[in-house]
Formats: sequence, structure tokens, C-alpha cells
Amino acid sequence: AFQEAVADTLVIKCRRALQETQLNRLVVAGGVSANRRLREKLGQFMHSIRGEVYYPRHEFCTDNGAMIAYAGYLRLSAGQLEPAVINARARWGLKELAPV
Repeated sequence: AFQEAVADTLVIKCRRALQETQLNRLVVAGGVSANRRLREKLGQFMHSIRGEVYYPRHEFCTDNGAMIAYAGYLRLSAGQLEPAVINARARWGLKELAPV
């Protein structure tokens, strides 16, 4: 039931994004792209709008945790230190980050 609810939610969000941008191509990557049920639901949806959906091969569908850790390492190595204060943000625009 949880997997189905998450897949449905992601399909809804993708549908809205495609409608807003007036595009009909979708790329799904990261750990979530390995989920077979999500692939099935997105495939059905994209077919229904005559769109295309692309995924990496399963061996490349990894969680982005390693990427985030490496980005943190690069920032630390570059001397970009932040105070030990955590401000959790549900949405954090990439343009707000200083380049490494």
C-alpha cells in the first residue's frame, strides 16, 4: 500500500510538472528509478499522453547519498565550513548554494 501511494504521488507530481512545462519527455533517475512499480505506472501515464520516459539501467539507479557525501567532502576540502546549526528545509533551490 505504501509503495502504491508513493508511486501514485510521484506520477501526479510528474504530470503537473509536464503540464506546467508543456513537455512530453521525462527522465527518472536516482534510487527511486529502480522501483519497478513506479516504472510501470510512469510508463502507463507517459503512454497515455503519447510521451516518452527514460531511465538509467538498473545498475546505475543508485541512491544519491554518496553524491551528497562527496559534495560535502569537496566543500570541506575547499574550506567552505558552516556553523554547526542545522536548518532543515523541504525545498532548497540549487541556485542558493555557493559554487565549489
